[in-house]
Amino acid sequence: MKFTVASNDLQKVLTRIIGVVPSKSTLPILENILFDLKKNTLRLSATDLEVSMAAVLDVKGSEDGSITVPAKRLMETIRALTDVSIIFVADLSSNKVKMITETGEYTLMGESSEEFPTIPQFKGEDQIVVDGNQLRRIIGRTNFSVSTDELRPAMTGVLFQVSQKEFRAIATDGHRLVRFKYAGLKQAKLTKDIIIPAKALNLVARTSEEAESTITVNTSHVQFSFGTVVLTSRLIEENYPNYESVIPLDHDKTLTVNRELLLGSVRRVALYSSTTTHQVRFSVKKGEMKIAAEDIDFGGEAREKIHCRFEGDEIEIGFNSNYVIDILSHIDADEVTFKMSTPVRAATISPTTQKENEDVLMLVMPVRLNA
Repeated sequence: MKFTVASNDLQKVLTRIIGVVPSKSTLPILENILFDLKKNTLRLSATDLEVSMAAVLDVKGSEDGSITVPAKRLMETIRALTDVSIIFVADLSSNKVKMITETGEYTLMGESSEEFPTIPQFKGEDQIVVDGNQLRRIIGRTNFSVSTDELRPAMTGVLFQVSQKEFRAIATDGHRLVRFKYAGLKQAKLTKDIIIPAKALNLVARTSEEAESTITVNTSHVQFSFGTVVLTSRLIEENYPNYESVIPLDHDKTLTVNRELLLGSVRRVALYSSTTTHQVRFSVKKGEMKIAAEDIDFGGEAREKIHCRFEGDEIEIGFNSNYVIDILSHIDADEVTFKMSTPVRAATISPTTQKENEDVLMLVMPVRLNA
């Protein structure tokens, strides 16, 4: 196997797919990337058995073949090179790989491509087309809120609900929830609910392009295609909790406040909160909002006051500051609107002005206030 490629071109492709490669695996071959050369087309593939990714690169091929190469050392070598031409030579009998440049020669021990897991051929049943920027936006506004609790597998992914003209993405970890509605879809051939693992969506967000992305689904897998890259992931085949039932519909208090102002205040005051509960206290009345925290164990406390618009009776409510900071950091509007009812019921947070075709709602559960 032999081909010539520019190091920068190879690095761009490796950067896109290396996120799939597990850093440590009980199956060492998974720590490799499969190189498959046919004429002047090099196909690179990586998998962790749950998520697979493949990309195609044009090279100057001399001798067809396939071999797997240790991903980490390969990436570190390519990254350390200047923009040079690399002659890549693999002896398929000894699995020895050489990368030759004008000034250097680097030898790696690969493994036979026959040892690499077969990536199943994907046959899709339904598909939708989404603008790449919009897809990244949807993922960025939801993926931070997924659960890491493996005992609740459905919540370790994002629920995609697709109907004829609306796309919904929902994520929750039981303490906070995000519901992102997007009404700008072209006519969809896909109308179903699917749960996609967070890792797969992180990789999609990192590697998708500005052009349109095609999402194709069958009974067990989802595939994202963008440019020369294809990502395939197993779906989480569990029932997602009834998220609509936890979104309150009878709030009687509305708080509107500058997002940056509140975010900065919560970040500062939270430095003085309990390291166990991370609790901050919001005391809100007409025209004024107080943010306070105290650390009873170490005697620290902080409080700030900011201007706001408020409708309803005064309220004092506590939140985990980490969740509030996360939510405010993932809203890009100048102002946010909180809707609340009592100190023990969930509050919803939304951009005061929604973007065209979007309806973003975030929910956070309160924490019981210290006496």
